[in-house]
Amino acid sequence: MCGKSTILSMVTAATPKIAEYHFTTLEPNLGVVKTEFGDSFVLADIPGIIEGASKGTGLGIRFLKHIERTRLLLHIIDVSGSEGRNPVQDFNVINTELKEYSEKLSKRKQIIVANKIDIMQDETLYNELENLAKEKNIEIFKISAATKEGLNKLFTHVSEILKTLPKEELEEAEEIKVYTLKEEEKQFSIKIEDGIYIVERTCN
Repeated sequence: MCGKSTILSMVTAATPKIAEYHFTTLEPNLGVVKTEFGDSFVLADIPGIIEGASKGTGLGIRFLKHIERTRLLLHIIDVSGSEGRNPVQDFNVINTELKEYSEKLSKRKQIIVANKIDIMQDETLYNELENLAKEKNIEIFKISAATKEGLNKLFTHVSEILKTLPKEELEEAEEIKVYTLKEEEKQFSIKIEDGIYIVERTCN
């Protein structure tokens, strides 16, 4: 569990499902973040992307389509080492899938969020991720979703970054053909003669 849903529940009024296992989020959850300076923006908790998602593995394509609607990507990555995960590998898998799906999406502004620092066994994994961030010129923030450490600083910064990013027009959805019943033709006529209504049936 990397903590996406926990973060959403901590900084918004949203109540996503939170459990001690991966991929609990099956649909995007949205919440409004309000900073201490009065700014606000919508935060989306997107279901986890796995290797092969760009080719349709799992619900990959469906989830990637949701990411297209965002202006800024936050990579929530577990650096605690509690589950034997490799933060650098996790980051690379996600970015490979983004690029395979859309070159444009892979170039979207990103921030790396190193989560679970409250239970970090040592700083080796974090240091490796930090070196990757420096190499790719990506900002990195240390937080703990469980204790809220670093959340205020992170989202105040996110709010400022969003002010500098253009609001791109969303790609138009494919035209949907709508089928309707053929309008029924009138089969009668009405006329008035000497104040009397005369209804006559017409032939098609």
